[in-house]
Amino acid sequence: MKNPADNVFEGILALPDEPSLFCEFVEAHDFSQNTLRAVITDIRKFARWFVHANQEPFDAKRVTTRDVGDFRNHLRREKNQAVSTCNRNLCSIRKYLGYLAGRDHLQHNPAEAVKELRRQQLAPKGLSRSQVRKLLREIELRNDVRANAIFSTFLYTGCRVSDLVQLELTDVIINERSGSMLFRYGKGGKQRSVPLNIQARRAMLEYLNTRPPVESSRVFIGERGPLTDRGVRQVCDKYSAFTGFKIHPHLLRHTFAHQFLRDTSNDLVALAQILGHSNVNTAARYSQRSEDDLAVAAEQMTY
Repeated sequence: MKNPADNVFEGILALPDEPSLFCEFVEAHDFSQNTLRAVITDIRKFARWFVHANQEPFDAKRVTTRDVGDFRNHLRREKNQAVSTCNRNLCSIRKYLGYLAGRDHLQHNPAEAVKELRRQQLAPKGLSRSQVRKLLREIELRNDVRANAIFSTFLYTGCRVSDLVQLELTDVIINERSGSMLFRYGKGGKQRSVPLNIQARRAMLEYLNTRPPVESSRVFIGERGPLTDRGVRQVCDKYSAFTGFKIHPHLLRHTFAHQFLRDTSNDLVALAQILGHSNVNTAARYSQRSEDDLAVAAEQMTY
């Protein structure tokens, strides 16, 4: 099977050994599929820019600190990319060049001296209570049992889409007064068990009682077998059209985090454990005010 990283320099003027070096880099890291796609996109984007800006084939050995800094500025000023996107690109480049420097392919990492762009720390945006209510009403009106189980899992566990599609029947434990889900393949290979409240248990039981009798042990089933990442996003797109606002899996994860902190008096330790964050500081961003919160506060000001 072709390595997904093999095409990172496809169609780009680059030295012959560049693709093999990048493949070595990928094989040395346990990237999730989403992270791998992002890294490939970022390095490919940088290589294209390098060839255009310098009018020479891409060669990691000829990348300078000026190149990396100019590329970061190009993304921000000319392409008007978000600060988070610029910083993600920079991190990918720094990681790749750092790997090459660590293997003595480079004398040093030229991206090390390039600083990430600073941004105001705001909480990731989630759905409002009224939007969640509208979503759940649209699901009920259509008697969409599977969608109810999918969205309830997102909204009451804060799981990632990768957690949801890899969920096995044996990972769901529901008793009369309690329940839990075991997410075996979290980010970084971490496994975690998350409790299910009564709403989530009811939604899951209703779905399991109507789940198609297929051989697969995966919980969520689509028309052609186990539901995939793409299939879940199609369900989100379908309900985005019904509700009139954009819905995607990570937005639902953010929604859970905000609601959990509101209902637990900002218990960041518990939130970090449920979300699978090894560092409480990662979960702490949800305790920041959102742009909407700041806007409301600003509107209430008088002199």
